[in-house]
Amino acid sequence: MSISEIFHKARAEDRSVLIGCMPAGFPTVDDSIASMIAMHEAGCDVVEVELPYSDPVMDGPVIQKASDIALAAGVRTRDTLRIIEAVANAGVPVVLMTYWNPVEKYGVNAFARDLAAAGATGMITPDLIPDEAEEWLAASDEQGIDRTFLVSPSSTDERIAMTVANCRGFVYATALMGVTGARTSVSRQAPDLVERIRQADRDLPVGVGLGVGNGKQAAEVAGFADGVIVGSALIRCVLDAPDRETGLSRLRALSAELSEGVRNPEK
Repeated sequence: MSISEIFHKARAEDRSVLIGCMPAGFPTVDDSIASMIAMHEAGCDVVEVELPYSDPVMDGPVIQKASDIALAAGVRTRDTLRIIEAVANAGVPVVLMTYWNPVEKYGVNAFARDLAAAGATGMITPDLIPDEAEEWLAASDEQGIDRTFLVSPSSTDERIAMTVANCRGFVYATALMGVTGARTSVSRQAPDLVERIRQADRDLPVGVGLGVGNGKQAAEVAGFADGVIVGSALIRCVLDAPDRETGLSRLRALSAELSEGVRNPEK
């Protein structure tokens, strides 16, 4: 099922889509596959696979640490594609989140081809703007990959309009300025940003990320956004666990809590 179809189905059910994030290969390749499948089974509609990167300018300390662990274990781009394939083959809708440098190093056309072959339906590029994405726009069109660019509270109306015009699947609204990480409250800027995006395009789904860490916050964001994106809180379930089974248990519990939140939005 494509990301667009997942958002359409959720809208028909009057709820938001839950997108859960996990770095590829953290803490091992097999562990990351198990984590992603467990997240989906417990209620995450979509799994955002993060390609580990050595200079993640947008990521907070939790994602950075998890990515460092994966990189230290030798996980690279081809391993990430293999992980996506395993998770997608298990019936999990997958999008990839990656900084642009690894894609350029791999080769844009080859990367798009192999990403589509692995079963991913979309890709999020946090440090690539549409103005500089001509090669990616063409490659993603050729391979039928949904592409997601980011907008932030500092984006001008013109920048928002241009960005959403080049998105397919959904647009990623960063609810806070700064790096990722769970917060104690949801940004007050988020509803305003979502409304500004909808003024540019009423049909394109809007996913909100940066800060959601529990079911109550998920329900709050679900009240004004089409998608709720959760990363650091889920990753910490594994990062802080004393063993694999404990980590998976905590991951399932939080995924279920977040899933309950997006299915009962605060409006």
